[in-house]
Amino acid sequence: MAERRKAIPGSGEDGLSRHILPNAGTMVGVCTTLIGLVKIAEGWIGPSHVDEAAALTAVLFLISAVASYLSIRLGDVGDLSIRLERCADICFVIGLIGLTLIAVLFAYETI
Repeated sequence: MAERRKAIPGSGEDGLSRHILPNAGTMVGVCTTLIGLVKIAEGWIGPSHVDEAAALTAVLFLISAVASYLSIRLGDVGDLSIRLERCADICFVIGLIGLTLIAVLFAYETI
């Protein structure tokens, strides 16, 4: 019988990265959809910078997805896996905050 590898607490096998990866991928899709919708709406509302800001948050979510993927793949390299997971977590939260600010500012026609 194969010996089961022990998971490092808070990383890799059972850690946060397994939750961040699919959600970060979904958020890249949300940002891409937002960019497309804003491009369509610019015909009626005029130019705005919402699409540019959404593209930056998409990059944050992409960094988060890549870092969480690498954290899962490098689960046996304890310290590196934990640092990658922390990077993924921070980028994901900053991306969520950024996307929320974009939505609020766009709703109030500030950007």
